[in-house]
Amino acid sequence: MIILGIESSCDDTSVALIDITEEKIEILAEKTASQIEIHKKYGGVVPEIAGRLHAEKILPVIEEVMKNQDNPDIIAVTSGPGLITGLLVGVETAKTLSHLWNVPIVSINHIEGHIYSVKIQKDEKVGKTEYPILSLVASGGHSELILSTEESKYERVGGTRDDAAGECFDKVAKLLGFDYPGGPKISKYAEKGNPEAIEFPRPMINSKDFDFSFSGLKTSALYWLQDNAKKNKDANTYNLKPKTLKDFCASFEQAIVDLLVHKTIKAVKQYKPKTVILGGGVSANKKLRDTLEEAIKKQFSTSPRRGMPCGYTFLVPQPSYSMDNATMIAVTAYHHAKNKNFIQRHFFSSKKSGAGFTDWKDLKANPNWKIYE
Repeated sequence: MIILGIESSCDDTSVALIDITEEKIEILAEKTASQIEIHKKYGGVVPEIAGRLHAEKILPVIEEVMKNQDNPDIIAVTSGPGLITGLLVGVETAKTLSHLWNVPIVSINHIEGHIYSVKIQKDEKVGKTEYPILSLVASGGHSELILSTEESKYERVGGTRDDAAGECFDKVAKLLGFDYPGGPKISKYAEKGNPEAIEFPRPMINSKDFDFSFSGLKTSALYWLQDNAKKNKDANTYNLKPKTLKDFCASFEQAIVDLLVHKTIKAVKQYKPKTVILGGGVSANKKLRDTLEEAIKKQFSTSPRRGMPCGYTFLVPQPSYSMDNATMIAVTAYHHAKNKNFIQRHFFSSKKSGAGFTDWKDLKANPNWKIYE
C-alpha cells in the first residue's frame, strides 16, 4: 500500500511517501522543512509565523517528495492535536489533493502517530507489538500515559496537570541562555555533570495516581538560579561556571527522568502491559531511554507469583523519528486502513470512492483532538 503522509501540527512541514506491508516499510521519499532557525530568536514557536511558513513550504515539499512517483493509494494527514495555524495548512492541502487525485484521506491523531512511530525500525523492518500496550508519550506539548487494550482503542491513565516535560526542558534552557529548542542542550551538558549535585523536587512523585506535574520543578530551577547564578543585565538569563552548569543540567534532567519513569513503572505494575512504548520528542533523551528500559527490565523480571509477566517488549522510535515527522503519520494510516472496521471512523474521501466513505469536505482540523475520547 502506497501512502502519502502529511504532518504540520507544530513547526515542521513534513511529507513522506511510503510503501508498507505487515512486514516491511519502504520509505520511497521523505522531506521535512524545519522552522527552528526562524523561531529561535523568539525562544519558542510563534503560531502565526508557523502557519505562514507551512503555507509557503508545503507545496514545494510535496512536489519534491512526489517527483517521478505515481499517485498514492491513500493520503494520511495530521488533523489534531496541535497548532490550528499549522493543522489547517496540512488538512486543506490533503483535501485538495484528495479531490484532484480522487484518493481517500485518513485523518490521523498526532499522539497516535507518536505511538506508531516505533513501528519504523532499521532495515525497513516493522516493530512488533502485543496488547495490552502502555505508551508514555512525552514531548514539548504532551506528557501522557496511554493504555491500549486493542488496536485503535485508547484510555488515558495519566498525564501532566500543567506543563509538558519537553516544555519544562525548553523553558529552563531559555533561562540558561540556550537557543530554542534547548532541551537537547541541557542533556548534552548533563552528560558530564553530577545528577545528585542539586536537590530538585519531584512534584507528585508520591501521589496515588499516574499524573505528572512539571511547573513546580521549573519554578524551583528558576529560584535556584536566582540564588546561585549571575543574571545577565540585557536578558532574563543566568550565567553559571562550567562545572556548575553541568551539575545543574544533570540534576534538572534527572528530576524529569525520575518523574516520568516512576509514574510509568507504577502504571506497569497496575495494568501489566505486554508492550511498553516510549514516544514523542523527549524520547530522544538518552538518559530517559536508558533509565526507563532498565526499570522496565527490572520490573518484568519479577516472578509470576507477584503478578507480573516475565516476557515483554520495550520499544522506542529511532531518534530521527522521535520528532514530528510524516512517516509516522503514514504508518499509522496503514494500520487503520488495513482493517475495514476502522474505515468508517477514519476515512474521508470524495463521493466517487464509494459507499461507507465520508465526503472529503467533512474533514476538519481539530487542535484539541484526543484519541482517548
